Amino acid sequence: MAANEFKDINRYVSPENSSYSKRMNAIVSFMYIVLSVVIFLPVLLVIIISFSSEDSINEIGYSFFPKGLSLKAYGYLFNSGGFLGRAFLNSLLITAAGVVFGLMLMCPIAYALSRKEYKLRRGILLFLMIPMLFSGGLVSSYMVNTQIFHLSNSYYALILPNLCSTWFIMILRNYFQNAIPDSLIEAAELDGAGHFQIFRLIVAPVAKPVIMTVALFQTFNYWNSWYPSLLYLDSNHTELYPLQYVLVNMDRSIQTLVRDTQYLSGMNAYTPPTITIRMVMVVVVILPVMLILPFFQQFLKRGMTVGAIKG
Repeated sequence: MAANEFKDINRYVSPENSSYSKRMNAIVSFMYIVLSVVIFLPVLLVIIISFSSEDSINEIGYSFFPKGLSLKAYGYLFNSGGFLGRAFLNSLLITAAGVVFGLMLMCPIAYALSRKEYKLRRGILLFLMIPMLFSGGLVSSYMVNTQIFHLSNSYYALILPNLCSTWFIMILRNYFQNAIPDSLIEAAELDGAGHFQIFRLIVAPVAKPVIMTVALFQTFNYWNSWYPSLLYLDSNHTELYPLQYVLVNMDRSIQTLVRDTQYLSGMNAYTPPTITIRMVMVVVVILPVMLILPFFQQFLKRGMTVGAIKG
């Protein structure tokens, strides 16, 4: 009976049905192409609008084919010079430190929780799940970070609060527990290797896909973050501002300037490009992410699928 079923399966995948397979491949490929175009079109529209002139946007609105092009928005943004460059370097520093130290903290915790012989793993796992389900709130976290740890007006306030995530620890733990054979670790233990050696020489290289996946998610979290800067940095420490917070402040300043020009009748007040400047800010923020994403693509696909398979 099993042999007959196996023959029936082979009938659908045999070379005689290659035309059927080619037809399905063509349909699936076409669907993915359409989906990719639909996803990419908004990004392309943002880029085109950033190079459009204000007159074109006021006349025909957002369009893939503007009536006029202008670099006025880019010029206005980059005229800030060293201040914007310093903010960009701050974002790079905060992101790199958050990703590296976050992985150094979360990977050993996840490895310990994945080992069945570790007696405290259930208690620690429950302890980690509590803040994931019940948050202490913004006021309590602000008071702890500023009044107890004194992190305000420093890089630590932008890095440490988001350094460890229970969700990422669970992703790493599931991968370590399901995708890495116990026999591999037991063989290393028989050879006299300690847990630090096992993790560094065996677990980390094998779990590279999921580690890189978590690193990519951490990169997104830190790179797009600006709210901690609003909470923990005051106006006397502008040298610590990350790129996203600088862009948010610039957008607010532009809105204030445009609103004030309505009351300056009879004066030649300079009006910045209010619409295109926002698109330029989006381009500046997403461009580094778009550049590094292809290098993480293979790890992202493997890291999110292999860890969910037992065996």
